[in-house]
Amino acid sequence: MAKRPRRYSESTTDRRIKEGRGQGRGKKYKPWLLTHDVASKGRAWRIKGWKTDRPHHLLSDFEYDYCLIKDWDPSVVDIREQYPLLPLEETLTIAEEYNIRHPGVHHPTKRGVVIPVVMTTDFVLTISEGLNNYDQARTLKYAQDLQLQRTLEKLEIERRYWARRNIDWAIVTEHTISHVLAQNVLKLHKYLTIEDRVALSEATLQSAATMMTFEILQSTCSLSQIALECDERLRLQPGTCLTIAYHLLATRQWKIDMFTPIQPGNRLILLNEPY
Repeated sequence: MAKRPRRYSESTTDRRIKEGRGQGRGKKYKPWLLTHDVASKGRAWRIKGWKTDRPHHLLSDFEYDYCLIKDWDPSVVDIREQYPLLPLEETLTIAEEYNIRHPGVHHPTKRGVVIPVVMTTDFVLTISEGLNNYDQARTLKYAQDLQLQRTLEKLEIERRYWARRNIDWAIVTEHTISHVLAQNVLKLHKYLTIEDRVALSEATLQSAATMMTFEILQSTCSLSQIALECDERLRLQPGTCLTIAYHLLATRQWKIDMFTPIQPGNRLILLNEPY
């Protein structure tokens, strides 16, 4: 989806704060930046999160992949993207103290005037560990951009902001995430619930799951072939059992190596025997 730039003015920060941007958790969180707020040569995405049950506003393919991976990660219980480093005065002070030029935009009508902008961290994750929850701040940068002095300067402001709060902050590059894992999660993402896709009784769903599990564990046929044969045996519409199979994967009832591409034309290797 293409991004449409929106003019930034002195009132933009106050307006976004009044709108509740950067506030709340879970479903109530509102990102500081929405997809239509930022101009970019790349693509922006909105995808409804499993954990948050709200649309995530993602400003690049990189952010999209990372969000999918964290939605799959069982230790992550909340994802807040485009998180603002507020108050603005704090990052301005950090920049001044360390002689770093604070990010800003040129005033639309006043020549030579620069309006400071609120900096953001790409993701703030809430991690569940035993009985404790804690936050992590993660900034996504392509490895080549880390060679740029200006990028490093802005990252230093961000690092010091989070250090003041004793919150773990780190940089994520494209080399540290798995595109295959992200694509697998994307393939399964719309199958977490399937009530709106297949109108079947619980008994029929269970029969299909049991039948497919047995066949997958015993045969070397492809997932699509097994699913189609189960459709025929249970007198279901073609494609029904494949939908059920994706649901079993999305809900982790079937466990597989998620770092191997899910291809229905290939054999599916289960790591567990759920039925």
